[in-house]
Amino acid sequence: MNQGVKVFFGIFMVFVYLGMAVLMAINFFDWSNTALWTFVRWLFAVIFGAYGLYRCYREIKGEHSYGMRQYDADDKYHYTTYGKSINNKVNDEDKE
Repeated sequence: MNQGVKVFFGIFMVFVYLGMAVLMAINFFDWSNTALWTFVRWLFAVIFGAYGLYRCYREIKGEHSYGMRQYDADDKYHYTTYGKSINNKVNDEDKE
């Protein structure tokens, strides 16, 4: 996948999660104002907000979650998916 698409999708998802946190906090969905539903609404707002900030941190660090990172001999990493590189070839260290 193109690096620009990954960055765009990552930033878009940060806005989605933080937006959901704000919508939950302002009761946009007009949930009942009983004590239980108010607690649930704020709980979801905190969870969405925390996860949105976590995704923002990972986006700034450049760590996308499209597979597992694997370091090569030059300490440069590339993304793999469960033992296979992006071009679907099995990595040498996984053969052993």
